Amino acid sequence: MEDEPVPEAARRPRIGERIMAAVNRDPRTAPHATRNDILLALAVTTHAVVVALVTDPARRPDALGWALLLAAQVPVVWRRRHAVPVLAAEAALLLPYHALDNNHTAPLAVSVVAVYSLAVTCRPLYTVLTTGAALTVSLSVMTLVSRQQAVEALRISGWVFAVVFVGIDVRYYRQYVAAIVERAERAERTREEEARRRVAEERLRIARDLHDLLAHSITLIGVQTSVAAHVLHADPGRLDRAAVAKALDDIAETCRTARGELRTTLEVLRDPGGPDARDPLPGLHGLADLAEAARAAGAKAELDVRAGQVPPAVGAAAYRIVQEALTNAVRHGGRAGLTVGVRVWDDRHALHVRVTDDGAGAGTGSPGFGLVGMRERARSVGGTLDAGPGRERGFEVRAVLPLRTAGERREPEER
Repeated sequence: MEDEPVPEAARRPRIGERIMAAVNRDPRTAPHATRNDILLALAVTTHAVVVALVTDPARRPDALGWALLLAAQVPVVWRRRHAVPVLAAEAALLLPYHALDNNHTAPLAVSVVAVYSLAVTCRPLYTVLTTGAALTVSLSVMTLVSRQQAVEALRISGWVFAVVFVGIDVRYYRQYVAAIVERAERAERTREEEARRRVAEERLRIARDLHDLLAHSITLIGVQTSVAAHVLHADPGRLDRAAVAKALDDIAETCRTARGELRTTLEVLRDPGGPDARDPLPGLHGLADLAEAARAAGAKAELDVRAGQVPPAVGAAAYRIVQEALTNAVRHGGRAGLTVGVRVWDDRHALHVRVTDDGAGAGTGSPGFGLVGMRERARSVGGTLDAGPGRERGFEVRAVLPLRTAGERREPEER
């Protein structure tokens, strides 16, 4: 069997996936993250070199200072995946750099990048405590070197905390967008599951309708054909032309009825908005035709209907249950002169359906979908159905169908 083609909508990324790619909920999975961080490291390195050469010539780094300053730029490449180790490496490299009283402005850019990366990666409280501890250690070291530089560092520490809070704000924003994206994805999955469920229910309904229609008609045609064949072969010398003609007329009538019901079903499937113009649902008024068809098939059908107006869905369910029960009785009755009793009555709360026969029971043929379909019909309106051997012989089907279905508004009994 060939694989079914994947729908175009299924091949396209989900709405949530496209939004997620745009906002990069997890910076570590952003496209070209490593490349971008390498470029960022080159940028902050260039900034550090230019600032060290141009500003404060008296504190221009010596060989060791240059080594520490340039080494401090390298950890930026891993800032997304290892924010805490990167900040620790920066502290380990820049504290000796500042302790040697090198240019204190040159490593500012890389310090800001390290602090920002920590803020957008770790929990806010952890970020604030870690940054505060790093600043405290840095100020302590710089105080030992130069009080003036320590005061200057303290003055610019406010910008460090500003970067921290910007990073925390970005973190919260990403979490907020992630929550929105998750809800959108969940809603989209729910819509797809609901669509699949409705398609499955519709396929089941179509299969059930076609089974009820075709199984009933084909069974009757088979019985009527057997009658005609028996008449033709019983006594060819004294051919009962009237019996043969009646059997053939019954077959033709059954075919016309089946063709009409099939056309109505197909019209409803092609034009689901047209039920107002024509009501495709059979009802209790069609039970007499079912009983007459069973009589034409050779069974003695007794019909007793004592029910008033019922909801269309309940009437259609009762009709299909009786139709399938009569079909099974005629098919599996197993004897001539089969008697089938159909009784339908209602009370204040439910419509009751009972179909009994005095045949051979369920028969010995392969199991089909008749009983399953009848139970599904009953459940579709909130009812129940029991089927099994009769009290004395034969087979019995009993169904209870509530007169108020789940989708109908309950009206007050007293006004």
